[in-house]
Amino acid sequence: MTSADIIVEGARVRSMAPADGRDDVRSIAVADGRVIGVGDRSEIAAAFGGAATRMEDLAGTVVTPGLIDAHLHPIQGVELTQGVDLGGILDLREILEMLRAEAGRVRRESTDGWVRAWNLDYAAFAGAPLRAELIDEAVDGLPALLFFFDFHTALASTAGLRRGGVVGPRSFDDTSEIVVDHTGRPTGELREDSAYQPLLETMPDLSRDETLEAARATLARMRRSGLTGGAIMDGNSATLDLLEALDGSGSGLPVRIVSAMDVKPSATADERAGIAAQRDRGGARWRAGLIKLYADGVIDTGAGWLYEPDTDGAGLAGFWGEQAAFVDAVQEFTRAGFQIATHAIGDRAVGETITAYETVGSRAAGRAPHRIEHLECLDPSDIVRLVASGITASMQLPHMQWRIPDGSDEWSRRLGPERAARGWNAGSVVRAGAPLALGSDWPIADLDARLGLAWSVLRRTPRDPGAHVYEPEERLSMAEALHGYTRGAALAQGDADLGVIRAGSRADFAVWAADPVTATGDEILDLPVLATYLDGVRADHAV
Repeated sequence: MTSADIIVEGARVRSMAPADGRDDVRSIAVADGRVIGVGDRSEIAAAFGGAATRMEDLAGTVVTPGLIDAHLHPIQGVELTQGVDLGGILDLREILEMLRAEAGRVRRESTDGWVRAWNLDYAAFAGAPLRAELIDEAVDGLPALLFFFDFHTALASTAGLRRGGVVGPRSFDDTSEIVVDHTGRPTGELREDSAYQPLLETMPDLSRDETLEAARATLARMRRSGLTGGAIMDGNSATLDLLEALDGSGSGLPVRIVSAMDVKPSATADERAGIAAQRDRGGARWRAGLIKLYADGVIDTGAGWLYEPDTDGAGLAGFWGEQAAFVDAVQEFTRAGFQIATHAIGDRAVGETITAYETVGSRAAGRAPHRIEHLECLDPSDIVRLVASGITASMQLPHMQWRIPDGSDEWSRRLGPERAARGWNAGSVVRAGAPLALGSDWPIADLDARLGLAWSVLRRTPRDPGAHVYEPEERLSMAEALHGYTRGAALAQGDADLGVIRAGSRADFAVWAADPVTATGDEILDLPVLATYLDGVRADHAV
């Protein structure tokens, strides 16, 4: 019998492995970064203890598998979250004051700088058209680019449009749009990535060292709420280069990462071939092998693809000019051996993505089934199809925080009450038996996994018992939510040895001060994660 390197003992263990049928697990034996045995103290000590075995006493705590954020942007987020954080501010006057202060700072520190801001809420404009003139005076005539919280829409100042060479409408291979007025003059509203890229390209890039340092800090911060892994839902070869550099320096990556690579409709055959050639790149704690596609944009601007038009008559177009081209891309990368994750927010975007997966096969050989990201508006008939196909629903429930109870937020207003009542219907997904993975979509929502757990079980603002509950029948139990952040997220990315504590699994754990499964949604936010283990190596966290 192999002797353990360490035996973690004394804790209650939430293994997320119900088939083991045991409720007496108090010890975990670990060797070479993997679990080699679980059970009560005496049996584990007798079976796996040795002269060199280190005993770690976790009496009074609860151990779960390390959590996995199924959808986040830790490197792209570093690049986009520059300037002023406007999160939670709905008063346009206050926003303009913050922009004035930032413009003053930029003028003092640079002769060629940009005013940058992010986390802007659509509700701050109360339904008024997004126009550069609204911010031109506040930014003191400087070029400015403000991202809304979803990073699908940006508002540029007049000088910013000019600096980026945006003087009129342009045609794109996807549904990105430079919004123009009746004269053809850009208003300042830029919808989707292709529309605002010309402005980003004129800005100075962070240095490689700055990007590495910021990305490492973000990944390290994940550990504090019990996260030991995540799936990056954007990327390119430079992203993989950064992961390789981070994993090869110091103590390696702070968490385990699976990284997607973006494929947009504009990608050429050579570019696609270059992406396909990197399928098997990876290191000790990271790997590629995942493709990110887009089926639509966001509901709030009319770019979410719907079965029926939204209340403004929009929402009837997918992200690709021809849906057949999207299906071809799914087929191309499935045959190339990739798992595919598709951004699909509107109900038709979800339905068409399921159809595309059904058409070409719901998985590549040796990979986990394909997955769909967001599913903010999901038709009940398509839940049945998710179950039948085994496709994972990867949802980010903290996104509900931008809803307004009276339905006046742009997401609810455009959908109308009937469709809005089907928003983020994770409870229906779980009850139907479809695979569910949960995540934050950071930097859109907070990186703290406990916030995701809280929104999953409350469907209201945490720590505010009087807050409006959105679709209470769709609430998850804490056990279901924890599954979505552990076993569900692991299986979504094809890692059978993660998100579970049993012989053969990787020794990735979260150590809680009390049982998260019995915590309420309000209590979970204040439940300390005392430590995490990655490959059996412990990191303690300040309480």
